[in-house]
Amino acid sequence: MESGFGSDFGSDFGSGSGGGGKLDPGLIMEQVKVQIAVANAQELLQRMTDKCFRKCIGKPGGALDNSEQKCIAMCMDRYMDSWNTVSRAYNSRLQRERANM
Repeated sequence: MESGFGSDFGSDFGSGSGGGGKLDPGLIMEQVKVQIAVANAQELLQRMTDKCFRKCIGKPGGALDNSEQKCIAMCMDRYMDSWNTVSRAYNSRLQRERANM
């Protein structure tokens, strides 16, 4: 899936340094975090699209019929709910492990 979503982040590295060409490590880390978040969102969307398409679309055509639309909507809702549940559990576990260090 190709989109303009986040495609120009790489060109911004060091642009806000303000002094003598030195790179700001904090700025770079924030940009890396944004790039990772964008990549994760793109991967989530791609996986959800692939799985729900395979599950709901029997014969691809020019338009979705009513049952395919409902199936896609329900599939995407379930996928997002599952993703959010797993993400919360993962983040909770990370916090517990960091607290025990």
